[in-house]
Amino acid sequence: MLYEELTSKILEACFEVANELGSGFLEPVYEKALAIALREKGLSVESQASVKVFFRGQEIGEYFADLLVEGKVIVELKAVKVLTPEHSAQVIHYLKATGIEVGLLVNFGTPRIEYKRLFRPGSKQDG
Repeated sequence: MLYEELTSKILEACFEVANELGSGFLEPVYEKALAIALREKGLSVESQASVKVFFRGQEIGEYFADLLVEGKVIVELKAVKVLTPEHSAQVIHYLKATGIEVGLLVNFGTPRIEYKRLFRPGSKQDG
């Protein structure tokens, strides 16, 4: 699996954050805590990474992904009761817009974190 070692380290940090903080906080709290945990593991982390959206070669918008780790994995955080298909779609759109191949969708809103590894359509992992 593409970036399996890196995504495993990211998920390990997510579990550390969940174990220490529990559920019930808003997303920014988990984002800041996870950035600290990832940096302590020696990983480079960009918070609120800019994701430009293009249409026919022209920039038409900008989103901000919660975390970009090592410039290779987008991490989108949620603090909701249930992950929905729209949450996965959001990560897929970020992957398409950036050309990055791997994303993690992580939900801290339940007593046990939920996560999904997602891949850019057409990438080596798609399908």
